[in-house]
Amino acid sequence: MKISNTKSTKRVVLKSFFLLIFLLSFTQNSKAQELKLKYFGGAGWEMIEGDLNILVDPYISRLKLGDSPANSKKDPRKNFYPKDVYVSDTVMIDKVITKKVDFILVHHSHLDHLADVPYIAKKTGATVIATETSCKILKAYGIPEKQLLRVRGGEDYQFDQFSVRVIPSIHSALNDKHYYDSRMHTDEIELPLKLEDFIEGKSLMFLIRFKNHKVLTAGSMNFLEREVEGLKPDVILPGVNFSRLEIYKYTERLMALTNFPKIVIPTHWDNFRVPYGFSQEDAIEKKIKPFLKEMELASPKSKVIVPVHLETITIK
Repeated sequence: MKISNTKSTKRVVLKSFFLLIFLLSFTQNSKAQELKLKYFGGAGWEMIEGDLNILVDPYISRLKLGDSPANSKKDPRKNFYPKDVYVSDTVMIDKVITKKVDFILVHHSHLDHLADVPYIAKKTGATVIATETSCKILKAYGIPEKQLLRVRGGEDYQFDQFSVRVIPSIHSALNDKHYYDSRMHTDEIELPLKLEDFIEGKSLMFLIRFKNHKVLTAGSMNFLEREVEGLKPDVILPGVNFSRLEIYKYTERLMALTNFPKIVIPTHWDNFRVPYGFSQEDAIEKKIKPFLKEMELASPKSKVIVPVHLETITIK
């Protein structure tokens, strides 16, 4: 009788052990399949799947720019003007960027997309995928050639843990459609760089194919229809600042062209001229809420997630 009980107990223990191993393995696999997104503000993101970490347009300094009405009177920091030398807020960057970084993707070379990349690239050793203009600026800051992958749009690159399609794009129609800038940096640049040296230098979008998710990113409130048609991302990060209203049926067309993505996370909508922690209620009221109404009509089955600065969004 004792022998029988002992055998029975062993069987129960073994079953429990294998069940535990299965559950642990299932949990680990589930976590490995999760995509974690963190919003830096502007068009900036951290994207993590497994042990792969990709940054997109990581602008964290959030300088107080010129005499813009978007500046806050409660912000005691100095004002920066176009002729001023750009200075990254390295203290804030070090607080925000604490993990290893594998790649940095840059949509275009304006300061709210590129200006903090030199410091982050030096800090992390990450490979930067960007235009010729962006790479010229990065080289001026001492980023070695081995870290730079120059692209013009049209490339579709395979890496060990992901692939990325580089998509030709077009900048937002700022200033009531008066914005136009065809300049590019083709010659070597010397430091120090002023704010005005961060020119557009052509615009891109990225289709990032992780192991379990496809993410379409935008750095502007504009796109080329022929380039995004049929991409079918699981997650899309559309720019939703005011300049989207200058584009014909912006939201409706973008959702239809990309096959009505399951998850839509608006980007480049916040007031990036104020520090983290300052109110974004005005931006939410004037930009996000109207965009949500547009989405109800354009893609009612899509799940829209409004990001909060530096908080993680987990997508299963």
